Amino acid sequence: MELIEQYHTVSAITIARVFLGFLFLFQGYDAIVNIGMKTVINTYQERFVNKGIPRLLTSVAAVFTSYTELVCGTLLIFGLFEFPALYLLGVNLIIAGIGFGMNEPLWDTRNVFLRLALLLFLVMTPPEWHGFSLDHLFFRS
Repeated sequence: MELIEQYHTVSAITIARVFLGFLFLFQGYDAIVNIGMKTVINTYQERFVNKGIPRLLTSVAAVFTSYTELVCGTLLIFGLFEFPALYLLGVNLIIAGIGFGMNEPLWDTRNVFLRLALLLFLVMTPPEWHGFSLDHLFFRS
């Protein structure tokens, strides 16, 4: 029982990190592989062209968010470059929030709120609690 109590915070961080990683990985994979970047870009451009947002900016944002979700989600699952991945995903969520807010001012936050809560939880916890990760194995031994 003492062993479990000793590692419960590390376990909680690991569960949250891996879960969040899979959420982002599946979202990025869906956009890039299943839907296709061309379709994703066209969908966003249709929504934002009437708002005066340049097509190039919409394309860059769509590519950035999709690939960030895929790559950083994978990094989170393994706990490799965890904090840089979390910060990039934070930027991703800010871009998504701006996009959703411009598209529909009273947008449904259910798809974003869980990701934001887990991300903030992980960023605010001390690095020494992030023990079951490749970062810990390679960089904090």
